[in-house]
Parts: sequence; C-alpha cells; structure tokens
Amino acid sequence: MSKAAGFQGVPKGDEISKACAKCHSSTESMKRYGSSLPTGQLEQLQASVHGNLATSGKEHIAQCSTCHNAHGIASVKNVSSPVHPLQVVKTCTSCHANASFMKTYNPSLPVDQLEKYRTSVHGIRNSRGDHKVAECASCHGSHDIRAAKDVKSTVYATNLPTTCATCHSRADYMKEYKIPVDQFEKFSNSVHGVALLEKHDLAAPACNDCHGNHGAAPPGIASVSNVCGTCHAINADLFSASPHKKAFDERKLPECETCHGNHEIIVATNKLLEVTADAVCSTCHSETQNVRGYEVAASMRALIDSLDEEEQRAIALVDEAEQKGMEISEAKFKLRDARQARLEARTMIHSFSGEKLEGVVAKGLNIASAASLEAQQALDDYVFRRIGLGIATLVITVLVISLYLFIRRLERRP
Repeated sequence: MSKAAGFQGVPKGDEISKACAKCHSSTESMKRYGSSLPTGQLEQLQASVHGNLATSGKEHIAQCSTCHNAHGIASVKNVSSPVHPLQVVKTCTSCHANASFMKTYNPSLPVDQLEKYRTSVHGIRNSRGDHKVAECASCHGSHDIRAAKDVKSTVYATNLPTTCATCHSRADYMKEYKIPVDQFEKFSNSVHGVALLEKHDLAAPACNDCHGNHGAAPPGIASVSNVCGTCHAINADLFSASPHKKAFDERKLPECETCHGNHEIIVATNKLLEVTADAVCSTCHSETQNVRGYEVAASMRALIDSLDEEEQRAIALVDEAEQKGMEISEAKFKLRDARQARLEARTMIHSFSGEKLEGVVAKGLNIASAASLEAQQALDDYVFRRIGLGIATLVITVLVISLYLFIRRLERRP
C-alpha cells in the first residue's frame, strides 16, 4: 500500500468515476484489453440528470459504482450484473423507489414506478425472465439519462415514439410476440402523429399518453374510451349517454377505436357519418339491418352538410365584401360563432341523437345566415354606391361641359 508504488486508497465521491475513466475513457486502454465498448460514458454521465450535484454539493448524484458495483463488476450480458436487463429495474429502483431519498432531490417525482412496471406487459414478462422486453435503460438510456422535459431526452414527447419504435418497429425482434410492427408508421401519418412529430404540438398524444409509461399496457375494450376521454372528454360523455354505449358493450366492441381506429387516426370528416357502402355507419347499419340507426345516420349527415354549405356560403360572401373594401367586421365576428357551432355539431354527433344535433345545427344555420345577410347587404350597398358614383360622375361631367361651352360663348361676344 505504498503511495510511492501508486497506491491511492479507496476513492470517494467523484474520484470513483475518475478512477474508472482512466481506462474507460481511453481508447488505447480499451483496445489493449480487446474491448469495443464506447469511451464517452463519463462525459455522458456528467451531462445527464445524474450528473447534477448531490445534496452534499461536493459530488455528483451517481457514480459508476452506484450502478455497476465496485469489485463485483460483471458484463451487462451477465445475468448477475446489476445492469443486466433482468436486474436493472431493481438497481434503478434502489433509489427511485426510496421516497425519503427522492424527496431530497425532487418531491414531485413519483416513487411507485416499480409497482407500475410490474403491472405492465413489459414488467410481467421481465419478471418471468424475458430479457428482450423494455426495462428502465431501454427507454431512458444508461449513462446519458436526461430529464423527461429535456428536448434531448429519449422520453421527451416528440422523441418518445421513435424510442418505442426501436423495438416495436423491428419485425425480427417482435416476431415471437406476434404483434404488428407498423404502429409507428401508422401513428406518424395520423392526426396525432402529424401534430406531434411535424407541428411539434406537445399537447398531442404520444405512445405513453394512451398506453401509459411505466405501467404500459394495451388499452382494453373497457378502458379505451376512458383513455381517449382524458382529452376528448365531451365526446366521451356524449357517447356514454348514447344508445351506442349499450350496443357496443353487448358486442364487446372498443368504443372510440371502432369508428376512429387506434394508431392511424385520421382527421374526422363527414365521410365517417354516411350510409354509403364505404362509410363507418354502414358497418352495422343498412336499409335492412338496424334500420333506425341507418335513418338517423342519413338525417344527421344531411344536417351537417346543410350547416357546412351555409357556412361556406357566408364565408364566400364575407370574403367578397371584404375584398371590395366594405366594412363587414360584425359579419366576420359572426363567422367565428358559426365555426364554433360547426365544431359543436361535430361533437354532438357522438350523442347519435338527431334531435340534439338538429338543435345545434339550427343555431349554426341562424348565425351563418345572419353573416350572409350582412355580407349581402354590404355588397348591395357597394353596388348602390358604384351606381350612385357613376350617375354623379355623369352629371358632373355634363355640367362641366355645359359650363365650358357657356364660357366659350361668352368669350365670342363683342
């Protein structure tokens, strides 16, 4: 233990990670031992959320030995290693499930992740010895773990679908689980995916908003409407009070998913509400089967179409009047109310009640008609002004010419 011979004693605090980095941050040293491991782990750790200062203020929160142990270090492929896929959950939760420890850093962070994970499909399979399913490091990373609100985090809202797709889009990896691998592709083309991935709208749902995160599980038939209802609350309430609720329950059909799909949800259009062969309603309703629903669907489509047509007519008239320089601010304000009425009508469709929808549509028709009337009056006023201007111009021109001729006649007199 001679210091002259290089003995350093037991490293403490950040000196632990520095001691590991003497080899693990050196490309030459790692090649000497025949290792192909990356050499930037310490830099990643220092830039991660675990690289923040501990409560003592003298060292970082986590050191290499925190997860890998000190003398009992084993390869990540060794099942006895604390960072092996079957052990890493236990390693992470040694801190993250400790309420007393976690509240000193962030009291708002939940400490029940382990309990939730054990109820998930991933957790159940992991506890049975399946090392392929997702665990903590699969989603959060290992050395470069960042806060969920960090745009560089693998679990940041716009990055999360790609993180999930790392496994779920691999046909070879998912083959034994016998589930589709096109979810990410469908989600990317959906109204939710476009809003999140292209428009960067963080209010749009990612995978975990529907499936959960640590307690991830496929939404069941009984829960899918509750999942959608967390955002689309009014639609969910209307559907629960509709005649379709009982019918769907009896046939064990998922509620929202039956009409709108799951991953590839497209923008809802009037085509969904129709009695043609390719419409959603025709799946269960026809002229000979469930006729009442067939009739209601046709009448509701007619109501929606009438509101759309009246709104478009009002918009065209208002735009024309505005282009001609007329004052139609009140009519433009009414168009906003008409648009709101149209949105309310589309929502009311989930009640599947022609009477309720008719009331909302009637309100929208009255507003749109009022806007059309004001715009038409402005256009009529425009025409009247143009005609008046033309007549006035003609009269003035005649007077000017007459005056000119009269003056010339006066000038010719001796």
